[in-house]
Amino acid sequence: MKSHHYRQETEAVRGGVDPEKKNGPLATPIYQTSTFEVTDTEQQVRATPTDMFYTRYGNPTHTVAENAVTQLEGTDKALLFASGMAAITTSVLALLKSGDHVVAQRDIYGGATKFFSSWLPKHGIETTFVDTIEYDQHARAIRPSTRLLYLESPTNPTLRVVDLRKVVALAKQHNLITLIDSTFATPINTRPAEFGIDLVMHSGTKYFGGHSDLICGIVAGRRDLIDEIHESRTTLGGCMDPHAAWLLLRGIRTLAVRVQRHNENALRVSQFLNGHPKVRRTHYPFLEGHPQRALAMEQMHGGGGVLSFEVDGNAGDARRLAESLNLFRLAPSLGGVDSLVTIPALTSHAMISAEHRQKMGVTDQLIRLSVGIENADDLIADLEQALAVLSPARQHVEVG
Repeated sequence: MKSHHYRQETEAVRGGVDPEKKNGPLATPIYQTSTFEVTDTEQQVRATPTDMFYTRYGNPTHTVAENAVTQLEGTDKALLFASGMAAITTSVLALLKSGDHVVAQRDIYGGATKFFSSWLPKHGIETTFVDTIEYDQHARAIRPSTRLLYLESPTNPTLRVVDLRKVVALAKQHNLITLIDSTFATPINTRPAEFGIDLVMHSGTKYFGGHSDLICGIVAGRRDLIDEIHESRTTLGGCMDPHAAWLLLRGIRTLAVRVQRHNENALRVSQFLNGHPKVRRTHYPFLEGHPQRALAMEQMHGGGGVLSFEVDGNAGDARRLAESLNLFRLAPSLGGVDSLVTIPALTSHAMISAEHRQKMGVTDQLIRLSVGIENADDLIADLEQALAVLSPARQHVEVG
């Protein structure tokens, strides 16, 4: 883990850029090129491992963005990918071989679940899914062939929080690599490397980009592991477009101020929902009564911009509520300035079995909100009018 020269707000704005005064562009240029010219063959050989050879290998615009992420996370290096799933799949395939075993949380993004359960077995790699916060299950699942501990915190979409110190201690005891999906947290709220996590993954599409206008994956971590992953990224080809990397850099510059507003708005919205008679259960890490609130407040600077809740009704009620919202747009994804609503059983977790969803607590009544940076009072009023379309509810409210 690297030390931080500046506070997070400063690193977000100035990260990846040489702070020394110089004559040149204030904004990072877009190297919108697939290849780079050299003067002779010897120079071409020297250029091959650099960011000025061929953009599938690297690109100067990528380098600035990767350096910015490295500074924010406090890691050795970072890599960009064409999508969050490209970051996950490339990293895992780079680090594992046939015969290896993975221990993964049950509460993870549906696309990752499908990759571990349906795709890795084709390569001779097995995965054991364990309860996210039952750490004895993690320990019992470890075999001599276990190589990777795959984590996500807070989890999508039930907002459970992983005790990073416990999982790191377990991984070190068994010489395992730890890889965490920290998309919901962002480095503004949590820096997993500070707890000893080896690799930190983000769907940069979400908070890093922040404006729902790019697709991006990010992995940051130990130099030796990132170098292995880089070699595989070059072979598999899941690199990012230079213009998208420039959009990512623009998003990073406002990351800290946006996340602060996301934190504030989501907490207020969760408090409103938690007290509503037509809401059965509300999931948000900083909400009073959340079973891991103390841990969340210890590990995180804010609860993030995502929450979920179950309507006191059936699947039809959940759909009707989602369709009745106006400011919360009915769309998948999260982390942008606009507030979004989705039903995970129909979107982010639709590709996994109903049985697996049930074990995760992803019911047909569960609604996920990505709370944007609009006025919180307006968002609450929108939810209030949408909840009014539901039939009178039983008086049964829980926090989870």
